[in-house]
Amino acid sequence: MSATQERTAVDAVPTQLFIGGEWRDASGGETLDVEDPSTGEAVASVADATPDDAKAALDACCAVQEEWATHPPRERGEILRRAFEAMTARADELALVMTLEMGKPVAESKAEITYAAEFLRWFSEEAVRIEGRFGTAPNGQGRLITMKQPVGPCYAITPWNFPAAMGTRKIGPAIAAGCTMVIKPAQQTPLSMLALAKILQEAGLPDGVLNVLTSSSSSSVSKPIINDPRLRKLTFTGSTEVGQLLVEQSAPGLLRTSMELGGNAPFLVFPDADVDAAVEGAVIAKMRNIGEACTAANRFHVSGKVADEFAEKLAKKLADMKVGRGTEDGVQVGPLIDASQRDKVAELVEDAAGRGAEVLLGGTKRDGAGYFFDPTVLTDVKPDSRLLKEEIFGPVAPVVGFDDEDAAIAAANDTEFGLVAYVYTSDVKRAFRVCEKLQTGMVGLNQGLVSNAAAPFGGVKHSGFGREGGREGIDEYLSIKYVAMAM
Repeated sequence: MSATQERTAVDAVPTQLFIGGEWRDASGGETLDVEDPSTGEAVASVADATPDDAKAALDACCAVQEEWATHPPRERGEILRRAFEAMTARADELALVMTLEMGKPVAESKAEITYAAEFLRWFSEEAVRIEGRFGTAPNGQGRLITMKQPVGPCYAITPWNFPAAMGTRKIGPAIAAGCTMVIKPAQQTPLSMLALAKILQEAGLPDGVLNVLTSSSSSSVSKPIINDPRLRKLTFTGSTEVGQLLVEQSAPGLLRTSMELGGNAPFLVFPDADVDAAVEGAVIAKMRNIGEACTAANRFHVSGKVADEFAEKLAKKLADMKVGRGTEDGVQVGPLIDASQRDKVAELVEDAAGRGAEVLLGGTKRDGAGYFFDPTVLTDVKPDSRLLKEEIFGPVAPVVGFDDEDAAIAAANDTEFGLVAYVYTSDVKRAFRVCEKLQTGMVGLNQGLVSNAAAPFGGVKHSGFGREGGREGIDEYLSIKYVAMAM
């Protein structure tokens, strides 16, 4: 990509707050820089919202909630459909913007735009399928009627690692259900959300239905919104620590909450598995998004019979992956999001190596500009190593052997997290046994990718609650009302 193409793509994105259908500067006049993690240089500056801006955004969505709730479902769906078509048509420019602010290779950014747009298409179709039920009371003396209605004004907080998809996964069902919302993207990656807001505005979304706050301080703009009694729902994607704090803050208002939090995904390879297929799946599950994904395989539990073969083949695959700036041709591994994240990955690797793990590949951060860390494979990882307990969020694959099925399942479940697990086996009976016993909200069976707009995404334990995507996704934005009818 040329510098001119990069500048043109960024210049097309609004950099102001989006409140009540208007693009406006922050009330304090401040801005925050958006950094390219491959160079450490600023690519844009966006408005830095204040608590007063947060109140204005909530005022805007509350003002139109009643009207939007009664807006024809078909028209709500058609707005989402037009936005889907616009995202698809502009995929190249949107992908370039994402790469510049987040770092992933352009090909991966384009794949995310496709994935993100699918949530708009999926929920455009769900908008007209919001149904209740009608039944006769058991004693025959009346009728039981249930109806589903919009929850009301929502506040959504999205992370930096999937800046478009984590937005459409919340915006899509909210719009389809008839809810208005304020959304706050991560300060590292606000451009993708601002570009999405512009697309939805052009698609005909009424003023005030969607409001976007960009801010350097999530806590300062979130507090007045969460504490406002008009807010009815809080949805968050991010770390477990922040999610726990938000749930606590939501308690006084008894807000409907959905939390998609941290992960520590086990990747199980049984002795009867196709090792080559498992390695291919491992590359996807580990290296998607540079390993900066809550669904990333965090630890590889491999049968001792094939552990050496698996580790060597995985190391060879990762060694062949080109590391560099995401806009460069052929690059498959971009930088981590910032220096803090890179240092944490390095610290986890150093801890494992210090406890006796063998560094089969990589293990070091790169010198020079940007926040690059080499793809890494570790073997003979000791049980007390931190990276077996903590989320790595980087291109590091620790391989640990196991003796039998029960030991593999016990190791996989030995974590406070429960988002996703991956299982490779050619034994159908074993596949069902293991999938049923794994304490996770999702399982990738003989595949390294589970994300799909048509499927319910979410976890158990400290990985959160609620589901996004699938038929279940819209229910997070609907309340059930029961009507007892006399006859």
